[in-house]
Amino acid sequence: MNYQILLSIFISVFLAELGDKTQLATLLFSSKGDVNPWGVFIASSLALVLSTAIAVLAGTLAQEHLKAIPLKLIAGIGFLLLGVWTVVDYYK
Repeated sequence: MNYQILLSIFISVFLAELGDKTQLATLLFSSKGDVNPWGVFIASSLALVLSTAIAVLAGTLAQEHLKAIPLKLIAGIGFLLLGVWTVVDYYK
């Protein structure tokens, strides 16, 4: 197993998750006084594991079809659209 690839994946996902809506929602849940912080940690961790498992399964099943698609370009456009949507939603 190539540990450099695993480290690259870890760093990429970790940095992508910092400050995203999921992390902010988790922060807000844990800031409530009536919620157990360990419960928030376990529930949010399991949610992230499940969503990641779905993404890995979808990627594995679609790998033949995705070879011809410029995924970095599509992901970049998707992130830009989400950013524009967030800014527009803020000014509503």
